[in-house]
Amino acid sequence: MLLCVSASHKTASFDLLERLSVPATPVAPLIAEHDECVQGAVVVATCNRFEAYVDMDEPVTAAVALGIEATLAAIESATGVPASELEGSYTVLGGSDVAEHLFSVASGLESVVVGEGEIAGQVRRALNESRQLGTTSAELERLFQRASEAQRGVKNSTAIGRAGRSLVRLGLELADSRIADWSTQRVLLVGTGAYAAATVAALRDQGAEDISVYSPSGRAAKFSVKHGLRAVSAETFPSAVAHADLVITCTTSENHVLSAATFAAGRGAYETAVDGAAGVCPVDHTARRLVIDLGLPRNVDPDVATVPGVDLLDLETIRLHAPLEELQATDAARDLVRDAARRFTSVGERKNITPAVVALRAHVFGVLDAEVARVRARGDEGGQTEQALRHLVGVLLHTPTTRAHELAETGRADEYIDALSALFGIEVADPAGSAASVAERRGIADAG
Repeated sequence: MLLCVSASHKTASFDLLERLSVPATPVAPLIAEHDECVQGAVVVATCNRFEAYVDMDEPVTAAVALGIEATLAAIESATGVPASELEGSYTVLGGSDVAEHLFSVASGLESVVVGEGEIAGQVRRALNESRQLGTTSAELERLFQRASEAQRGVKNSTAIGRAGRSLVRLGLELADSRIADWSTQRVLLVGTGAYAAATVAALRDQGAEDISVYSPSGRAAKFSVKHGLRAVSAETFPSAVAHADLVITCTTSENHVLSAATFAAGRGAYETAVDGAAGVCPVDHTARRLVIDLGLPRNVDPDVATVPGVDLLDLETIRLHAPLEELQATDAARDLVRDAARRFTSVGERKNITPAVVALRAHVFGVLDAEVARVRARGDEGGQTEQALRHLVGVLLHTPTTRAHELAETGRADEYIDALSALFGIEVADPAGSAASVAERRGIADAG
């Protein structure tokens, strides 16, 4: 069975999510190695969520409890966050709810900014990483591949992708109220990843023209050439910070790249430069400056908020200010996700009922073969009796076979299996849809 342990911006603080986002070792292998009943694991870790998708050997008693235990133990081992600290900050989903949740996540319906597009790529990368680590399973592969299909369906069939805004654009919209003319703003971008590229595009859409870039990892020169920006070196970074009207950070660095000390160093360098130097660009240190921190872990030390004239806008603030009434997903998008999840579950249930259908057919055809042998021994001229018997069996099996799939698709496979046992004494060898496992799927509650 599928299980999802989820901590997101809806259930956990950004401080906790930040700690979960930088594991010392990959979490998925630790989950998979915890117990032999764990068939596979995929971990989706973004700036707004940490989710473990686990495939459990369904007939195992208390599979849900074992899956949760494996996930929490892996998290503690990889991040140092104990299970006791996670209590109340995560939820647990099982069975068909897992598919609907992941499809919603991949489609941007569960993001801080509903409809943002970055999450789809992050979900795909999570599956690829687990493939490389060897922790996927056939059912997890099917789940994540269908999630990508659902996301594309939502994107292509609804307006949610166009109406939704990325975190980058929302941050700039929140800054827009204090900026009269974007074309006059000196903007310093810190980072050269996917978020940085999205930030450049969003800044230019706003009208920003004076944009420079700094990379803690030394990739500023290449990025600046590609996007037509000015590169800032490590030596001139503090000075660039002091001169900037707007600083936007979006790196994956585990350490702060900007602090109050950076501002102090930059302003100190400026004061030294103006001592008798001609041509030094004047800086109005009384003007309000804005720092937008889009990093998780945080790129900016909280002490930046104490620097006179500097305002700090981070992910948590962006989330609190998001105009939720504008960010609600359309009914059409939700309907598409639910339909995709139902199809996923239906296919899974049909697979689960297959052993029972096979068992019934084997039983019936076993009886048929015995009867055909008896008829042949008596002399079935032309095989007409055998042909009639085989036709009769085919007709009789059609309804129970069709009924098996119908019951499976409505979550009632256990009734079919129980009927086979009661009527024919048939015991299904691997009752994945048995009453016990179905009850377990239905009995999962939020563990947060």
